[in-house]
Amino acid sequence: MHRLLVLFDLDNTLVDRQGTLADWAAEFTTRHGLEDKEQAHILRMVADRAYPSTFDTIRTRYWLPTPTAELWRAYCADIADLVSCPPEVLDGLDELRAAGWRVGVATNGAVDIQHAKLRAASISERVDGVFVSGEADARKPQTRHFALAAARCGTMLGDGGWMVGDNPVNDIGGARAAGLRTVWVSNSSSWPPDDPGPDHVVPHARAAIDLLLLHSADHVRTTV
Repeated sequence: MHRLLVLFDLDNTLVDRQGTLADWAAEFTTRHGLEDKEQAHILRMVADRAYPSTFDTIRTRYWLPTPTAELWRAYCADIADLVSCPPEVLDGLDELRAAGWRVGVATNGAVDIQHAKLRAASISERVDGVFVSGEADARKPQTRHFALAAARCGTMLGDGGWMVGDNPVNDIGGARAAGLRTVWVSNSSSWPPDDPGPDHVVPHARAAIDLLLLHSADHVRTTV
């Protein structure tokens, strides 16, 4: 039987990146003796995406004596300590694979921090493949990103599949252009009114998994 492919975004889809970052920013300002008002600014600096160069900027702005490389390593370790994936989502990843799905993660970001989060959240061992944009300078919404993620799962975009994510442009628009069906995790947000909609809208990742499990059951019934 043909194994269906589903790719999941990581941040704010499988894990709550924004909540994790807020906790980290509070700890960072305290650790380095910064004023409380700087917490919001530091959070904004890492909100979209953090790289070693981000911490070079932070170090310069706040005259921190700690080397940039050490700040980055500490950030990776701190985020790994703080991040988690809901148990029902972890169970759902197992359920998808047991139902015959190829399950992958397609995420933008730096390789070390993204893999640290995947390991710490116990996601790594529950998926068939992972592609991080920093590995080959192929970022969502580029089709090449999705193609490389599919390859990590042992398949090709031409075989079809699904993408689950929270970003309307990077996840949903990019996946649609790559020929994948899409599930948007809304996180209580509204879909941009002028953008073509996703195939499905769900409130959180577990709901997306349940939808896919229903789809796979229908797929089995129509192919036997």
